[in-house]
Amino acid sequence: MDPLKVVFLGPLASFSHQVCVAPQLKVTISLLDVGFANSRIQAAAESFAKSSSVLLPQASFADAFSAIQKQEADYAVIPCENSTNGSVVQTLDLLADRNNQYNDVKVCGEYYLTVRHCLLVNKGSYPNGWTGYDGSIRKLYTHPQVWGQCDKFLSQYFKDIERQDVSSTSKAAEIVAEEPNEKTAAIASRFAAEYHGVNVLKENIEDRADNTTRFLILRNVLVERTARLDLDISSLTTTQDESLNTHKTLISFSVNHTSPGALADALVIFKTHGLNLTTINTRPSLRRAWQYIFFVECGCTPSDQNRDAVSKALNDLRQVTEACRDLGTWRDRLGQSRSRASLLSLGQHYFDDSRMGKCIQPHGSDTAT
Repeated sequence: MDPLKVVFLGPLASFSHQVCVAPQLKVTISLLDVGFANSRIQAAAESFAKSSSVLLPQASFADAFSAIQKQEADYAVIPCENSTNGSVVQTLDLLADRNNQYNDVKVCGEYYLTVRHCLLVNKGSYPNGWTGYDGSIRKLYTHPQVWGQCDKFLSQYFKDIERQDVSSTSKAAEIVAEEPNEKTAAIASRFAAEYHGVNVLKENIEDRADNTTRFLILRNVLVERTARLDLDISSLTTTQDESLNTHKTLISFSVNHTSPGALADALVIFKTHGLNLTTINTRPSLRRAWQYIFFVECGCTPSDQNRDAVSKALNDLRQVTEACRDLGTWRDRLGQSRSRASLLSLGQHYFDDSRMGKCIQPHGSDTAT
C-alpha cells in the first residue's frame, strides 16, 4: 500500500514537526516552501503515526480542501476551534461549501492539541531573562489566532505595544531572529525558538493552562482505501468497549429565517432521535442578508437501538429546512487526547541530527518557514 498523503497548514519548526521527529513516530515529511501556524503539523503527525504517511503542507485552507476533493491527498488536518479563542471561521466557511466545490469532503476524525505559547526575543537580547526585562520591546509578531489566547499576559505587560499579524508563529520567530535588536519579539513555541535560534524570554504565556486547539480530519468519501481505516464511522462496529465512547456528527442546515419557530422545529429533531447537541455555530449564508448556515454538532453513545438515529434525524431535517448536509461522523477523541498529554513534551534536543528525521524540500527551495 502506498504511503498515505496527508495535507495540512504548517511549517518546519512547528509543534507538528516536533512530533514528526519523535522516535516513536514513523512519518515522512515533505516540506514545501510555505509557512503557517505552529501547531497544525503536530496534529497531523500524531493522528497518522500508525500508518506510513507523507505530510504535505498547503498554502491555504482552501488548498487543503481542494486536495481532498480532487483525490490528490488521502486526509486533511484542519484547525476547527480553540478552547480559548473560539471557532476558526475559515474552516466553517469551507465546510459551508456555498459553491458546491467540496461535495465529497467529510469529517472522519478529530484531534485535540494542547498549545503552549512563549515570548521569544533575539538571541543576544535580555541575557538575564524575564527578570531583567526593562520594557524595551515595542513590536510583537505572531499569528492572529494567538492574540486572544494570550490576552491577559499581553494586557498586563504589552498593553500599548504594536501588534503585527504574520502567517504563522514560526514565521514570527524567524522575523525576530533576523532583527538584531531588543525592540521586537514574537509569540511562538519553544520548538520554533530552538529552530530559529532565538531565546525564550517568558514561557507559558497563554491565558489558560488548558489552552487547546481541536483539529478535524477530513477525507473524500469516494476513496475506498481511506474508508477502510479506523478513522471512519463506516468501519466501526459496536463492541463493549466502543459502547462507552461517543460518536459525533456534524450537520449543516439553513432555515427560512422569516418563518416563526423554523429554527426550533429543526433543533427539536435532534432531541427526538436521542442526539445530544454539543455545539452550534453560524456563518452567513450569502444567499440573502441576515440568513445563516447553522453548524450543529451532536453526539450519542452507539448502540443497536440508535445506530440509525443520525440518518433518521437527517431525513426529518430535510423536511423542515431549506438545505441540509451531513458533514461526517467520527469517534469522540477528547478523552483519549488528554491521556496523551505526555507526548507534547519531548525534551530539549529537537535538532540533534540523529533525531531530525528525513525532511524533503522541493528543488530550489530555501528553508521552509
